[in-house]
Amino acid sequence: MKRDIFQAIADPTRRAILVLVSANALTPNAIAEQFNTTRQAVSKHIKILNECELLDEKKVGREIYYQLKIEKMKEVDQWLEQFKKIWESRFNQLDQVLINLKSKKNEI
Repeated sequence: MKRDIFQAIADPTRRAILVLVSANALTPNAIAEQFNTTRQAVSKHIKILNECELLDEKKVGREIYYQLKIEKMKEVDQWLEQFKKIWESRFNQLDQVLINLKSKKNEI
């Protein structure tokens, strides 16, 4: 079952895993050591991240290492871009209101 990338990043534990594997490739055990939960629970999170194609998987001997597929995060960035434009527009409007208030205050 292919999952949606937004399902993956909706969970705080999965977001934390993404941060961990963004810097270095880690084994499931190394990832699990960072959380106060079972190895099995972390494995379920890794499985979901894998299904969303957010992780690169590399086998080295008997170990599996996971690392973030940063290019896959572009999908989230593109979705957020529409909101960034709205926010920037509103901040620019707020800036203009503040400038107008300041100039009116200086006139008094």
